[in-house]
Amino acid sequence: MSESVVTREREGRALRLTINRPEQRNALSNEVFVQLRAGLSEARTDPAVRAVVLAGAGDKAFCAGGDLRQMGEDGDELAAHRGRAGLAGVLRDLWELGKPTIARVQGYALAGGFGLAAACDFLVASENAVFGVPEAGVGLWPYMITVPLLQSMPPKDALRLMLTGRRIDAAEGRRLGVVSDVVPHDTLDKAVAELVDELALAAPQAVSLGRTTFYSVLNNDVDARLRMLEASLTVNLGLGDAREGMAAFVEKRRPAWQVES
Repeated sequence: MSESVVTREREGRALRLTINRPEQRNALSNEVFVQLRAGLSEARTDPAVRAVVLAGAGDKAFCAGGDLRQMGEDGDELAAHRGRAGLAGVLRDLWELGKPTIARVQGYALAGGFGLAAACDFLVASENAVFGVPEAGVGLWPYMITVPLLQSMPPKDALRLMLTGRRIDAAEGRRLGVVSDVVPHDTLDKAVAELVDELALAAPQAVSLGRTTFYSVLNNDVDARLRMLEASLTVNLGLGDAREGMAAFVEKRRPAWQVES
């Protein structure tokens, strides 16, 4: 790949993986999924890495969700479906990593970005952070992130966010249970580093086995759920609502939904 859309940096005993597309608010793309998975693979096999920190470049966004321009492109539908399954692969890699994971959220964490952060063991948020699930407003549904959101908050609170697209701040995210810690914006890196140091005190072999067992129990039958969600996403992207919603997003206008009579 000609461009590094995910950077890797050692920070003490952590490997920091940063989505590096600030001009696109760190939107998720097929390349981002591939490079995130490569970084997680490095962390899994390196004994010096005791934790992984996921971050987004710049101050505006951790990750604003999927790249709708890429999702709306015409082309090989099978290849596109496999690319969209990339998020499911990242989620599995996070849960099977055998090491603690921390989402460092400094701004917007929306749609797939919200799900990516929620899939981490801990979500440390700046007081400036904003969370939301806006897919229904562009003719889509947050299929792939259903699993991490249901793991992180009461189901009906998750469903309300999905149905309304309402955005919440870090304090409400903490109240719902998806946010672990809320800190002043200028102390975010310090808070993440302190959490890494705290986590690194635990016995690494016990952590690996215990954490894997924890997610095996929590994610019982998750593969079947992810496969169903992947299929539903592909069907949804073929609907008129999705075509209209993504076109409206790109053209910066309100979508004109076709209501069946």
